[in-house]
Amino acid sequence: MNAKQTFSDPALIEALQDKRNMDQAVRALYQEHAAVTRSFIMGRGGSEQDADDIFQETVISFIDTVQKGKFRSESSIRTFLISISKNLWMNEMRKRSRADNRDKVFEISRDQEEPGVSEAIGDRELKQQLQKMLDGLGDACRKILMLFYYENLSMKEMVAHLHYENEQVVRNKKYKCLQQLTGMLKENPVAAKQITELINK
Repeated sequence: MNAKQTFSDPALIEALQDKRNMDQAVRALYQEHAAVTRSFIMGRGGSEQDADDIFQETVISFIDTVQKGKFRSESSIRTFLISISKNLWMNEMRKRSRADNRDKVFEISRDQEEPGVSEAIGDRELKQQLQKMLDGLGDACRKILMLFYYENLSMKEMVAHLHYENEQVVRNKKYKCLQQLTGMLKENPVAAKQITELINK
């Protein structure tokens, strides 16, 4: 069937309940309501992929509600779908907020494990002193540390610059680079002493 099949709200509910026209009913849900609910999600900070994912979950939830006889038709299908999408998106945003907070705690705790190095890289007076050492870390580590400490880019921005899979990969890589730099400082006591003097002056 290439032609668009439209359903009134009662007809669509009936089709979902008896399951005989399920494919057509689901197709109608997407054709008639996806654009509005997707626009709702994208207007509240969601990406196009977020909107697609949320609407898919919305349709699944709606069908389950209808088939369990819990849809009372007190509102239109469109209003009901937007309500489901809103709740799903709010839950998703809360999850992401908690994840961001965990990432921040993770980042702080890791930086605290290497306070001397972190402070040193952030100190403008040490940049020239550390440049030679950064050059010895290799391209990947040098880029990560330069972007984070010199350019003050966020982890999200660094993902785009470095083409890593996600922010967590960048965090792990940054931590390993700091460990490598710390090892170089331990092997070069003269440079380490100069850096320490500059930090403590």
